[in-house]
Amino acid sequence: GDRVRMGDVAASADVYIRSMATRGNLGGLAGATRDAISVLGAVGRDWVVVETVGVGQVETDIAGAADTTLVVVNPGWGDAIQANKAGLMEIADVFVVNKADRVGAHDTVADLEAMLNLTGPNPAGHARWRAPVVATVGTTGDGAARLVDAIEAHSAHQRECGELARRRVSQRAERLTEVAGLRLKRSLDAVLDTDWGRSLRLEV
Repeated sequence: GDRVRMGDVAASADVYIRSMATRGNLGGLAGATRDAISVLGAVGRDWVVVETVGVGQVETDIAGAADTTLVVVNPGWGDAIQANKAGLMEIADVFVVNKADRVGAHDTVADLEAMLNLTGPNPAGHARWRAPVVATVGTTGDGAARLVDAIEAHSAHQRECGELARRRVSQRAERLTEVAGLRLKRSLDAVLDTDWGRSLRLEV
């Protein structure tokens, strides 16, 4: 989160905030974000909130790292078709229309609801989760309680249908693949940094 705008929260003894630069890492998350989530969960933090640098068509790693993914949009968010292309409809477990006190908020909520109504049946056979659309006003806290209820409802749904267990298995597999890939890259870089490796690169 932005510490400048979260001064009161950041000063609380019950809240820990850690800013992490992506350092060119693709996907919208820092390379160590998954490990940070694991550590914070292991020390007993009730909620671990991850804010991405923003998502596009390929910057959706958060969906594989989090149990519940929130997509936050503002009134006048733009062409709904473009947003759909960006993959937001696929990764969102909860939609949040923030700054809902502004003109156009009602239309944005209606647009999202209309797109969600086009979602077909779940091919996997288990109960499909329909992402709720929650209107909030960050400056006043309006809608915050409804947002917490939506997140908790999604968590309960995942436990009941077994989706949470499936996500955890997938998260561990993705992290293992990621770590293995990083180690392989480091080993390859070390080889390419030798005289033989540099000559090999010149030949290629």
